[in-house]
Amino acid sequence: MTDDSRETGAWIRRFHPAPEARDRLVCFPHAGGSATYYFAVSRALSPAMDVLAIQYPGRQDRRHEPCIEDIETLAVRAVEELAPWGDVPLTLFGHSMGATVAFEVARRLEAAGTPPKGVYVSGRRAPSRVRDESVHLADDDRLIDDISRLRGTDSAVLGDPEILRMILPAIRSDYKAAETYRYRPGPPLGSPVVALVGDNDPQVTVAEAESWRDHTTGPFNLKVFPGGHFFLDGHAPAILDLIRGRLGVPSTTS
Repeated sequence: MTDDSRETGAWIRRFHPAPEARDRLVCFPHAGGSATYYFAVSRALSPAMDVLAIQYPGRQDRRHEPCIEDIETLAVRAVEELAPWGDVPLTLFGHSMGATVAFEVARRLEAAGTPPKGVYVSGRRAPSRVRDESVHLADDDRLIDDISRLRGTDSAVLGDPEILRMILPAIRSDYKAAETYRYRPGPPLGSPVVALVGDNDPQVTVAEAESWRDHTTGPFNLKVFPGGHFFLDGHAPAILDLIRGRLGVPSTTS
């Protein structure tokens, strides 16, 4: 068995190390999310794939660190932290805000001559499709209402004032990063892009997801699933098999 004792550092979680895997999946959380959102993904794909989950500052074990309120800064830092992990091909997966971070990471990897094997963008409109949003400027009650509407946080958490006080700063910071992000025109990706979207997502229409096609010269696919913004929670097996299939990893579905 290959010995791989590399340190992951504060930015990366490697829940189920798979040092012999030939592919590495890097997962970027949604606004207010954390690396642990992808724990089950890591468990399901290991040992066929080595899964890394990005842990943004300002949450969980990094809650005492300042949040980063800018998508491009998040991407720059993530690229720096991923540098030691490029010994096998990287595939990027991001949901919601994480999809935009993954896209900006992919742009930088390609500019550096190390393009990702593929980019999965879930629950997020294409970078060139802009909405005028300002929820990050609203009071706490409005912010909590929006989180509840998207069902992105467990209802038990929303009902616990102490936990809410801990997580709201990170959520607000992430909302600001997502809502103030503006695409800087540049060369499209050459990497394949797969856009995933729920057919009843209030945050992104199917047409807005389809516009990811304009951001790659490589193969593009759009997959529409029943559900809202967190449609992937109910379709995890199908999405994982989609990733396995495109990377040539056998499905574990019986």
